[in-house]
Amino acid sequence: MDKQTDQQFQDGLHIRKQVMGDAFVEKAFSNTDAFTAPLQEFVTRNAWGTVWCRDGLDLKTRSLITLSMLTALGRAHEIKGHVRGAVNNGASMKEIQEVLLHASVYCGMPLAIDAYRSAHEVLLEMGKIDIA
Repeated sequence: MDKQTDQQFQDGLHIRKQVMGDAFVEKAFSNTDAFTAPLQEFVTRNAWGTVWCRDGLDLKTRSLITLSMLTALGRAHEIKGHVRGAVNNGASMKEIQEVLLHASVYCGMPLAIDAYRSAHEVLLEMGKIDIA
């Protein structure tokens, strides 16, 4: 199916850019080749174009839930992108901090510590943490 006429892909692309930022999504697509392009299209259509577009949870809540799941999975690289997305969706530094602290009890300290490191790096870059 042509991406331009594929409504689910277009909806996914719109919400992905809204959450992750235009630059992030453009970089993801510009780094594709014949091998990786199908994955970017699949993720955009089947993750961003489905559950991220549903009613029932606002985007901030979806972002915070995603951070907790990525913490449980130990996916530090993905956490960085989704911290930025959570901020874009209105999550505060305090809310992100509380989600990661809460995850430490249910996911384990080593995973939570890695998540904190990843989140801290992004929040510093975004100027969301006051250095005292």
